[in-house]
Amino acid sequence: MAAVDHRAGPFAEFEAFVAGAAGRLLHVAVLLTAEPESDPPVARRLLAGALARTYAHWRRLRADDPYEFTRRRLCAAYARTARRHPGGSGVLAGLGPQERLVLVLRVYEGVAEEVTAAQLALPPERVEALRAGALAKLRAAPTDDGHAA
Repeated sequence: MAAVDHRAGPFAEFEAFVAGAAGRLLHVAVLLTAEPESDPPVARRLLAGALARTYAHWRRLRADDPYEFTRRRLCAAYARTARRHPGGSGVLAGLGPQERLVLVLRVYEGVAEEVTAAQLALPPERVEALRAGALAKLRAAPTDDGHAA
């Protein structure tokens, strides 16, 4: 049986995608899970699952936007499991799961309100209310020196 050469073709394209996008996607996962960036096991598991789904659909996705697909899978996985992983110590730890999703998608990733609303199956008005409420909570949260942000 001949060995398979993975240095060229779709596998190499996927590896290049992961090399370029994994850092930012991991940061998205860390923000969502509110885990410390130094040791984010839940975020890494969520990202690994999203990347596995991306790889499974790679032949179709590579011509489209694999980053968008992977981010959607990552956010969907977080939304399904968020209740099992409450708390955290990251900057968004004081926010609820929907607030984190909206803030990460709208503010960090710059996803349009309508796209965020469609992805989360929420009305655009609810997305805006969640975004505004999450930002207000973050501004009111005390910083390390005891003052509001």
